[in-house]
Amino acid sequence: MTAHQSKPECHMPQTEDRYLAVTHDVFNQPPALENYNLYQQDTALREAVARESGRAATDELNAFGELAGKAETIDLGFRANANKPVFHTHDRFGHRIDEVDFHPAYHELMRIALEHGLHSSPWTQPGPGAHVIRAAKYYMHSQVEAAHCCPVTMTFAAIPSIRQQPDLARIWEPKILANHYDPRNVPDGDKTSVTIGMAMTEKQGGSDVRANTTRAYPVGTEGPGQPYELVGHKWFVSAPMCDAFLVLAQAPGGLSCFLMPRWRPDGSKNPWQIQRLKNKMGNVANASSEAELRGALAWMVGEEGRGVRTIIEMVAMTRFDCMIGSAAGMRQAVAQASHHCRHRSAFGARLSDQPLMQNVLADLALESEAALAYTLRIARALDQQDQEHERLLARLATPVGKYWICKRTPNHAYEAMECIGGSGVMEDCIMPRLFRESPVNAIWEGSGNVQCLDTLRALQKEPDTLHAFFAEAALATGADTRFDRFLGRLKDDFADISDFQYRARNLVDRMALALQASLLIRHAPTAVADAFCASRLEPRTAMNYGNLPSGTDAASIIKRATPVVG
Repeated sequence: MTAHQSKPECHMPQTEDRYLAVTHDVFNQPPALENYNLYQQDTALREAVARESGRAATDELNAFGELAGKAETIDLGFRANANKPVFHTHDRFGHRIDEVDFHPAYHELMRIALEHGLHSSPWTQPGPGAHVIRAAKYYMHSQVEAAHCCPVTMTFAAIPSIRQQPDLARIWEPKILANHYDPRNVPDGDKTSVTIGMAMTEKQGGSDVRANTTRAYPVGTEGPGQPYELVGHKWFVSAPMCDAFLVLAQAPGGLSCFLMPRWRPDGSKNPWQIQRLKNKMGNVANASSEAELRGALAWMVGEEGRGVRTIIEMVAMTRFDCMIGSAAGMRQAVAQASHHCRHRSAFGARLSDQPLMQNVLADLALESEAALAYTLRIARALDQQDQEHERLLARLATPVGKYWICKRTPNHAYEAMECIGGSGVMEDCIMPRLFRESPVNAIWEGSGNVQCLDTLRALQKEPDTLHAFFAEAALATGADTRFDRFLGRLKDDFADISDFQYRARNLVDRMALALQASLLIRHAPTAVADAFCASRLEPRTAMNYGNLPSGTDAASIIKRATPVVG
């Protein structure tokens, strides 16, 4: 362009943002759900803890709720899931090490869990409310990140089984119950604290552990507390960096339980080898593995040939934790959805004020509170096992609750995700992780059919469990005619259980609903109990969330469930 030529005329708008450096303002977006107290902002949890004998721990739970809700703590969950565990077979010198490398965020979450006694407190501080208080902490901690809770649960649940072998318990129990986390890959003799895993499932058997083919060969003297060498395989070894594992294997006298450490007493590596880590759709921060046992040294726990009986108490505890974990997933989903809808507007009004969204949110909140009420009631039963009613109730209501609560979680997670919309599908939101995690508890520690069969087993071996269950549920009779009719029909259908296996899911479904309804009628606000009975106990054809009947006080149900942040 020559000096005398003029520049072409510019027709851009004469605005303050003329160079388009700013395209828009960000508004109508909810603040992040962080820096809030998971205990203080959960009315249903606080009420359940108080009524189930955990009131003495209010200050402790407040402090833990504040820790769990900090932005830094929540970030640990995201980091642990964004960085999957990595498996190393050998070190750089060629030594077989079978070591799984975790992100520091995983280790920090484990440290928090163990230092706060999530693996130990009911055993070290038994008494009124012990299981309730521990369950409340686990419930909050699992909302931050669920996958690392697997080794926490197994370490917690191992104690009843290991105590069946007192000579082993004297050695291992002090380290298992220490409120300290030591992730080093060193012999247990060099540690003051350890974690315990499980290795039961094999390829050919799955839940049918009696089909296990792993063999146990006595090193010398046979019998309880004696050393054996195990040869075989395990299709699922969760948390393979635990310091020892409870294992089922076929001894000369039948299927038996063994405690298998990662290291031998002489400091050499125990010859069991990880083949690979499982490539899971969820639960990714936790390592699950396949392993071969090549003469691994282990000690028999309990009677020879009674391995299932020995380990069943551990399984009962892990199933209870599945209930807590699934209830926690529901709570976090409700918290996220209700928080979003409280701050988000569409079509001229806040989402939480719009009738159709209120129907969905209230329905999700009902499911969450019912799951929590059921779970903490079982926690109190575990605290009072010296009372026959409580022992019988825990025996029957645990498989019923594990079946129902865990199975209800996946669709619950999806509906909460839909309340948030497209942003709820993004990986920088917790909802995709909650959704991927949601089927895990229903499948692990015995799938739905296994829980139904365990319910039948309890009824056959101890018929009084059914009497205890109905006695507990009947404490709410007379307060709601819908509940009275529902409970009466359920009792009638138990008059003949000759074809229980075929009808099991229907009966177990209704047992869970009956106990949840009973608890809510007795303890929850009228709006919650009325909506639950109207939507769960009456015949209905539509099964999706958001089908609460007209007249439901949805607004008060939502207000009760919504954390007030921002």
